[in-house]
Amino acid sequence: MALTRRQFIAAAAGSLIPRAGWTRTTLSLGALQIDTLSDGHLVLPASFTLGGIPVEDAAPILARYGLGTDRIEPPCNVTLVRDGTNTVLFDVGSGPNFMPSAGKLPDALDAMDLAPEDITHVVITHAHPDHIWGLLDDFDDPLFADAEYLIGKDEFDYWIDPDTVNTIAPARQSFAVGARTRLQAIEDAVTVFGDGEEILPGIAARATYGHTPGHMSFEVGAGPDAALILGDAVVNHHLAFERPGWASGSDQDPDLGAATRQRLLGELADRQMTLVGFHLPGGGIGRAERTGGDSYRFVTEDM
Repeated sequence: MALTRRQFIAAAAGSLIPRAGWTRTTLSLGALQIDTLSDGHLVLPASFTLGGIPVEDAAPILARYGLGTDRIEPPCNVTLVRDGTNTVLFDVGSGPNFMPSAGKLPDALDAMDLAPEDITHVVITHAHPDHIWGLLDDFDDPLFADAEYLIGKDEFDYWIDPDTVNTIAPARQSFAVGARTRLQAIEDAVTVFGDGEEILPGIAARATYGHTPGHMSFEVGAGPDAALILGDAVVNHHLAFERPGWASGSDQDPDLGAATRQRLLGELADRQMTLVGFHLPGGGIGRAERTGGDSYRFVTEDM
């Protein structure tokens, strides 16, 4: 497989939504074309990632990546897969109502001469705001009105349940309300699936629970030419790689999330398999490389 060039698209004069900084990273995988499109970035308190990790333990690692312990600004990479027949989006970004630094996917699609009606399928890794709030437009109508939607059954059942808002942590109650609203809006076009199912030709679901109760990743292609679309199973390029066994505050089940992360990174490194991460830098396409013991580093074509 070949990692091809990264293209930087400059801002269009007079555009209402700035395109500056929009990146497209491309991966050719046999007959498949994989692009990652920027939905912008998030601005979060570092405590959202650190959770219960002592700051004195995390600070030296974060410092190696030029990061502090006050806030983080992770990129958001939406994956587009085309096979000549299907045009598939994996997640749809934050939409217009989450935070002003994100919700740029429509601009990115437009820069590729793609319109929402060109999308044949939307595959959802999980139902956190930065991954599905882009399902609806400014008028609360489905943006990808002609698409079929696919989501893991456990994930769908969890977020569509009206009682989830009462059982989820208080800080995430808005997540539950927003997820249910959006899933109800597309419910008639949703197909659910389970672990191991081939959801589309050449695309198989992989259960990677922990970040959310039904989080799914997706293996695209086969054999040595396969890539794994991670979603948020590995949520950053620093602590998650160097200390995958540490619990992350961004995971709804921190212990299960850590176990899933350790298993995935070990497999990815052993198979030398290309990975695509939603919050990883440089467009999110790269590899996991062992640095000793249970520690890894994220490697892209530029590293």
